[in-house]
Formats: sequence, C-alpha cells, structure tokens
Amino acid sequence: MLYYLFEYLEKEFQFPGASLFGFLTFRAAVAIILSLLISTIYGKRIINFLRKQQVGETIRDLGLEGQQEKAGTPTMGGVIIILATIIPVLLLAKLDNIYIILLLVTTVWMGVIGFIDDYIKKFKNDKEGLKGRFKILGQVGLGIIVGATLYFHNDVTIKEKFPVEQQQELVAENPNISPFELLQKESKSTKTTIPFVKGNEFDYADLITWISPDLEKYAWIIFILATIFIITAVSNGANLTDGIDGLAAGTSAIIVLTLGIFAWVSGNVIFSSYLDIMYIPRVEEVTIYIAAFVGALVGFLWYNTYPAQVFMGDTGSLTIGGIIAVIAIAVRKEWLIPLLCGIFLAENLSVVLQVGYFKYTKKKFGEGRRIFKMSPLHHHYQKSGYHESKIVTRFWIVGILLAIMTIVTLKIR
Repeated sequence: MLYYLFEYLEKEFQFPGASLFGFLTFRAAVAIILSLLISTIYGKRIINFLRKQQVGETIRDLGLEGQQEKAGTPTMGGVIIILATIIPVLLLAKLDNIYIILLLVTTVWMGVIGFIDDYIKKFKNDKEGLKGRFKILGQVGLGIIVGATLYFHNDVTIKEKFPVEQQQELVAENPNISPFELLQKESKSTKTTIPFVKGNEFDYADLITWISPDLEKYAWIIFILATIFIITAVSNGANLTDGIDGLAAGTSAIIVLTLGIFAWVSGNVIFSSYLDIMYIPRVEEVTIYIAAFVGALVGFLWYNTYPAQVFMGDTGSLTIGGIIAVIAIAVRKEWLIPLLCGIFLAENLSVVLQVGYFKYTKKKFGEGRRIFKMSPLHHHYQKSGYHESKIVTRFWIVGILLAIMTIVTLKIR
C-alpha cells in the first residue's frame, strides 16, 4: 500500500524521498526491519494473550531431559510469524504481482490448516489434532492452486537467451549491446533449474514428450503433481523439524535467506545474465516477501530460543514449510530443495526409516527394532545425551553449509 502511495506522491507532487520506494533493496530493508519490530514488540503481547487464554503446550512423556519443564509454554505462536510477515508485505510489496498474491494465499491457507490443528489439540482436548487425511487434503488443494496458477497465468514467464551463434552475431554488430537485447521475448515454459546438469535446466514436459511430442499439452498435469508433492513434503518436513527450541525457525531462516538470493538474481537481468541462470521477469518482487519472512522468523527466535517462551505449533511449522516450497517453485529452484532443505529431509527420512524398519522387524522377528534411539532425528541426539541448545546450534551450522553448497551448485555443471 505504501508503495502505491509513494508512487503517487512522486508522480503527482515530486514528494522528497518518495522515489526510494521504487527501489527493491530499500523496500526489502524496510520490510525486514518492520517485521523484526512487529515480531519482537507485538510478539510479547501475543505470547501474554496466549498465556491468559491458557493455550499451553501439552507435553507427552518421551523420557527426554528437560521435557516436563516445557509443559504449559504457550503454543500457536506461529501467529506471530504470520502477522509479522503479512503486514510488511501488504505495506511494501506490489500487490498486483502474481507471485506475491500466491505467497499471501499460501500463508493464509497453511496458517488456517495449522491453526485448526492446534485449536483441536488445545480446546477440544484431542492430542491427535486435525486428522492427517484432512491436512494432506489441504496441502493437495494448495498444490493444485499454486501449480495451476504458475502454469496458466500469463504473468508467469521466463526469458531465454538467443542461441549462442545468434548472440555472437548480435555482439559483433553491437559490442555495447545490453543483456536485455540478448534475450528472447517472454514465453510460457515448464523449465526449471536442476543442479549438476549442463545448462542447469530441466523441462517437466520432457517427462512425457519422449513418448510423443503431442503430449506436451498435458505437461500441466505433471507440473501440478510435482507441485503438490513438493508442498506436501516440505511442509511436513518443517512440521517434523519443530521439536526442540529454535530448531525449525532457525533452519528455516537460513533456507529462506538463500531463496531470497535466488529470487533477487533470477529477477535481475544483469545478474542472471552474468551468472548464466534463468531470468524470470517479475519474480524479484518475491524478495520483499522473503525479507519480511526472514525478519519474522528471526524475531520469533527472540522468544523461541532455549528456554522457549513460546512454541510455533502447527500454525507456524506447516505455514513455514508451505511458504518455502512455493518460493522455491516460483523461483524455479525446487530441485535444489533436497540439498537446501537437507535438515527437513533428514528429519523426514529418520521417521520413515524408523517406522518402516520397526514394522518390518516386528513382522519378521516378532519384535520391532529401531535404527535410531528416537525419531525425528533431533530426538535421537537428545537421547544420546546432547543438550538441545547444542543440537540446534549444530543443525544451524549444517544448514548454513547446505545453503552454501546449494548456491555453489549453480556453477557446477
């Protein structure tokens, strides 16, 4: 809203300083500062409100050190993250940008699913919360909306470079030619970025066009199915990671900040040309959303680090995972998720392996056996005697290393 206000003031009245809001970097800086202030200042008030409403965490006795001390800690704190993200975005982003609209829809959609889950747990005294099939149904619904929009909406395009021979001819004719002039017109495409492959590009349509070129018109089905899978996997991965103080919020902040770098360079024709990566018109506006989101996560950590004063609950964890997935798909870096979100992947796999191996050994030997002392993975280390602060810090370090490796993969071909 402020973007449009200052744009009007500059255009009509040449208002001093109004032009600053035309710069993406300025708006991103304001967004992160504003979200930090909202999450830290008003976060405390929300925590006090949740405490008065007796929205405290019910702790199951898993035999973990310091576990019972957490009983009664306010949960549903994901509301802090959601509000601290949405408010700066509404004030500073271009609200007619399709990527911003999709991310706002994702935030509200997943936030509602998580809120309902937490509400049932707290106020209906049902420890299971929202049934798993309803969560999956909600994630699938979001995947269909996001996938269909990104495939069919006219503003979701890419600009590819002319073939090398043609580029050389253009440069020979005009040595001072700009990167813009080396790009073809905007086009709809199902291409995405994939690491360790020449050109770093992969087209979802290739999954079916090898059968017959005529099947390209059905590529939207493949793309939407891939979107559904990614959103479901990442949101559940974030949900499983939210098990000890500061783990989910901290690792998510690292992931989102990395995606912010991708969004900025992918939407900038000069940097995308220099780095030889896909140029995606209008996706740079996602940087504003990411800045607000990072600020909200870091501000939430103020109260969520050990010993936590608030837990995010499914209201926060499902929302965080959904947002990360949609950003990755929007900037066409979703195939980097297994590496970038390696912490989420490890947490997911530890549960799948633990449950699968337990069932297999129980059927074969009559007694279930375990791979880990407890799953998800962070509980295994707790059972091994590590303090949760040490576990969280080391997981953050691993997350930073994975983020660096993810960025490096863009130049490994």
